[in-house]
Amino acid sequence: MKRISQTLLATLALAGLPASAFAQETGTAPRQPRVEGEAFTAPASDAAGTTPAETEAPNTTYKPLLPNQTRAPKPAAATKVKVETVAKGLDSPWALEFLPDGRMLVTEKGGTLRIVAKDGTAGPAIPGVPKVDAKGQGGLLDVALSPSFVADRMIYFSYAEPREKGNGTTVARAKLVEDKGAARLDDVKVIFRQMPTYDGDKHFGSRLVFAPDGKLFVTVGERSDKEPRVQAQDLTSGLGKVFRIDTDGNAAKDNPFTGGEKAKPEIWSYGHRNVQSAALDPQGRLWTVEHGPRGGDELNRPRPGVNYGWPEVSYGIEYSGEKIGEGKTQAAGTAQPVYYWDPVIGPSGMALYTGDKFPAWKDAFLIGGLASQGIVALKLDGDKVVTEERIPLEARIRDVKTGPDGAVYAVTDGPDGKILKLTPGS
Repeated sequence: MKRISQTLLATLALAGLPASAFAQETGTAPRQPRVEGEAFTAPASDAAGTTPAETEAPNTTYKPLLPNQTRAPKPAAATKVKVETVAKGLDSPWALEFLPDGRMLVTEKGGTLRIVAKDGTAGPAIPGVPKVDAKGQGGLLDVALSPSFVADRMIYFSYAEPREKGNGTTVARAKLVEDKGAARLDDVKVIFRQMPTYDGDKHFGSRLVFAPDGKLFVTVGERSDKEPRVQAQDLTSGLGKVFRIDTDGNAAKDNPFTGGEKAKPEIWSYGHRNVQSAALDPQGRLWTVEHGPRGGDELNRPRPGVNYGWPEVSYGIEYSGEKIGEGKTQAAGTAQPVYYWDPVIGPSGMALYTGDKFPAWKDAFLIGGLASQGIVALKLDGDKVVTEERIPLEARIRDVKTGPDGAVYAVTDGPDGKILKLTPGS
């Protein structure tokens, strides 16, 4: 697809890629598979042990392209954790966001938004939430506070929106008003719709992450089925993308495809499968983890205008055991994942640990595992994974947050959902 040269050069500069990459992008030089980050060497860490965190047999015979791209070692010393339940009785909770006073704003997949008090008591359903399509993987999904929440009381939330001839991931904003002990949503406004609409019940994404510049990253899925999933490679489609918009839903002016004739200007990166985990690193850069099929969950640092390969490239296979397409794990013009899992962890929810209760996790990514039923802690050195630690919680984990008290909070999936609090154990 044609790209505007000035936009592309700016994109490459923002991505930290050399200007010579312009020749590759415009077809005037041989295209090579992209490697995330700087020159990739095998990372080493004094904190790393000698055995991998993952010991189960993989689903595929694929070999990683890069050192330590999968099956990183466990830390030499395991983190001791105490787990307690701080809230229970939630109906398929999906996301948690801390309010400034320490209370928790929680979404439930069926379309309910609640405030959970500090003592764990779940408040009544907050009126004003739009109708959601709560079948399959759809429903009320993520929630994020406005960067100016203390002043404007605005929240942003994503959901599977019922539409004529199907559904799709939609983002809305609203003012959270609390008056006389009761909460409600006022001034509800849809600001962004993933298009095209599709009649399905899978792969809606979706996480919402505000960047330091106030722009909003929106992650979505490619709707799973073989027919629509190929649109993850189509820049005229909103399936299988990471978007970057302003708080009114407009494409950020410095996005990689603004000014193009056909590409959607809201697109930041593409070739994604189903991104349900997203967080910023200490430098304010976006990282995501997306669901693979059988094998191939991916950790990526999405860069502007970069193609992450799905469904042309994957370290996983079909659920039937067949290859994905031609069975390629690398291809010219696509980026390799920083890290991948086979078998999958089933990633959902992600947080950068910024507290002080777990020094070993300082600046680690904590990722919720639906399949692994716990939290996966990744320590990075630059853009390279050096250790992976599994914290078993014996429950499907839908979201993870660092609390204002420095503890880690994990949301469990299902009709009797809980909020778990993790503190140092003995």
